[in-house]
Amino acid sequence: MVKAAADPKRDSSVAGEYTELPVLPGERIWGFWKFTSVNVGVAIATWAFLTGGAIALFAGVKTAIAATVIGNLIGVALVALATCLPSAKYGLEQYTALRSVFGLNGVRIVIAVLIPLSLAGWNAVLAIMVGRALTNVAGAALGVEFDPSGPMVIVMSLLALVASWGILARGPMSIAWVSKLVAPVLAVITVLMLVLLLGSHSWSEFTAAQPLDAYADDRLNFAAALELSFATGFSWWTMMGNLARLTTNQRSAFWPNMLGLFAATVVAGMVGTLAALTVESEDPTVWMIPIGGVALGVLALLFIAFANITSIVSQTYAEGLALIRAGGSAVRRIPWPLFVALMYLPAALVAFRPGVLDQFFKFMAWIGLVMAPLTAVYLTDFFLLRRRKLRIRQLYEPDGASCYTFWRGINPAAFAAIAAGAATYYLLLDPITFESAAAFRYLTASMPSFVVTAVVHLALTVLWVRRAGKGGYRPPEDVVSRV
Repeated sequence: MVKAAADPKRDSSVAGEYTELPVLPGERIWGFWKFTSVNVGVAIATWAFLTGGAIALFAGVKTAIAATVIGNLIGVALVALATCLPSAKYGLEQYTALRSVFGLNGVRIVIAVLIPLSLAGWNAVLAIMVGRALTNVAGAALGVEFDPSGPMVIVMSLLALVASWGILARGPMSIAWVSKLVAPVLAVITVLMLVLLLGSHSWSEFTAAQPLDAYADDRLNFAAALELSFATGFSWWTMMGNLARLTTNQRSAFWPNMLGLFAATVVAGMVGTLAALTVESEDPTVWMIPIGGVALGVLALLFIAFANITSIVSQTYAEGLALIRAGGSAVRRIPWPLFVALMYLPAALVAFRPGVLDQFFKFMAWIGLVMAPLTAVYLTDFFLLRRRKLRIRQLYEPDGASCYTFWRGINPAAFAAIAAGAATYYLLLDPITFESAAAFRYLTASMPSFVVTAVVHLALTVLWVRRAGKGGYRPPEDVVSRV
């Protein structure tokens, strides 16, 4: 049987990581510097290399630096405000806090739709990277050049998912100590690759390097690079609230994102951009050996394969718990090994098309289409409509008894706002084809989507939901806001 939460008799500092009950101030374990180190560890991941390589498709080094810094700074700041501050203030698990936005059943809908799609995308990307990394190692050892989208890569990608399943089916604690080693070694690889790049090429060579697949319009190229950076920043929405609930105060929850997620992602992304411009490939598994040499490059590829497997296991476990909590008793009755296999199945199907890794920039556009509206609706609801006050006990009341019941546990205004934001994004940038409207050159897609979502949610709530007396937007004066 699947366990949805930790044993309540466990030490509170440990149990707080797993239970959806609020973490009390005395149970918080992360101050400013500890949470900064956590954020650095989260940000230094192989997908940062991929994002940097994707930006190199459209931008040279100067444009890439500007777009990477601006996009990540705005995206990370908005996500930190929307997710970290509510969780840090009340010690709330993020998806529990979101009941105040979507309603109890509405959150279940968000989880049921968002998490399987997220796992299918990110697990497939990481698994295909493993497949290509191991294939390139085999090619270097045998002196053979394999097709980057061929059967060898498919087999290796599926083996990565099978290995991840084998680890997670036995429980995640078996790799907990290994995960602590992954981030420091990846940080060392990142710095080493940066040193090798800067040591072997002059700055004038980097600035002279042309984008790999740019448009004829420079303004459009900058907008595309900026949009990918926005999407990178917004992509942290799914997890940061659950981490921030363990911080000692709201300052320690917010500012480490700037030092961790923002700064570390920018550095790793720029390594990916510089390497892609130098080797003329956006795929990190291609440029490791040319930059580091055979010995170092092979070691780096092997470690990336290992790090990606641990990332697959970690994110699948964390998001699997959310699915279990949302699914209730029906999901809990599924045997854990089978449940894990079902979570990996969508990624396994995608792995049969390893060429999708070359379309990573389109995947990031889908991230922006979904995550920018989600960030906007959460931020607008907590800061503007609720004035940073939640009634905690009401979040745990059943549907019908809670002030956050809305209509049968669903807030249609929040979903309508997200639909409006997603439609705005799609009209400006089609994530399927990456074709854009003329206004995209000046507005990007994530920022208009964010603004439209915020305005629609604010208007619908004030004119409809609040007047209907739904959602607890007008708590009685004799009720303390934190109760």
